[in-house]
Amino acid sequence: MCGIVGLFLKDPKLEPELGRLMAGMLGVLCDRGPDSAGFAVFGPGGRDTVKLTVRGDEATDFQAIARRLSEALGTRITAVGRHTHGVLTLPAAREAEAKAALGAVAPELALVGAGKRMELYKEVGRPDLVATKFGLGAMTGTHGIGHTRMATESAVTTDGAHPFSTGLDQCLVHNGSLSNHNAVRRELARDGLTFATDNDSEVAAGYLTARMHKGASLGQALTDALSDLDGFYTFVVGTESGFGVLRDPIACKPAVMAETDRYVAFGSEYRALVDLPEIDKARVWEPEPATVYFWERPH
Repeated sequence: MCGIVGLFLKDPKLEPELGRLMAGMLGVLCDRGPDSAGFAVFGPGGRDTVKLTVRGDEATDFQAIARRLSEALGTRITAVGRHTHGVLTLPAAREAEAKAALGAVAPELALVGAGKRMELYKEVGRPDLVATKFGLGAMTGTHGIGHTRMATESAVTTDGAHPFSTGLDQCLVHNGSLSNHNAVRRELARDGLTFATDNDSEVAAGYLTARMHKGASLGQALTDALSDLDGFYTFVVGTESGFGVLRDPIACKPAVMAETDRYVAFGSEYRALVDLPEIDKARVWEPEPATVYFWERPH
């Protein structure tokens, strides 16, 4: 039993409130997943820059790491530290070099996610406390997804927490279990994709990334998942400009959605949505099984 939240803003006037609204949604679902929590926020970004979210510990000096990485690459890199995570911003053209250099400059760090707009944070602990430690309530952006985890099939670790990201500006949260994830993992590995954990949810994220690398839209990749991924699952996915939801054909995991002229919201339970603006005027429904729901902001 885990909890999922997602919020996709249509109204730019709500963007300063994204983090505050998401923090409230995550906090409500603490009892669905008290082991760990995580979230991804799609906030401001530059056309020619990329953000690398890295994880260390509370004593990590992310500013010093940015200086060392800047010296190694001969380019300007900035850092913002949040609790155990740091966001390094650098020229997009140097992304591959920076990822390779991190292993030498700061081998103790783990790369959590990368994107022009995406920042991704996750940690062991109660979801409301995790959100507070990372300062989610003050974050701004156009959309975000979050997860509260109750570990039933793997250890309670930060590596095992959601969201999982295996592609630029792409991440996934998952409630459920995949029965064929090892077979899918082997196929993806043959195509060159690498994985950091044994978690089936990382395989689902990798599957969507692989499909999108082959030219599929997020909506099409989710449609393809219905025939290629076995098990019971609810996925909520974020990309640089998109937000998608998919339930398996049986749809045994709880899910509810709400839409107004200002936003689209997802929650594992309706109570996660009750504090959203004008929720009493929203169209509220349970997403249908084996049906892709997809929204995208104009580029």
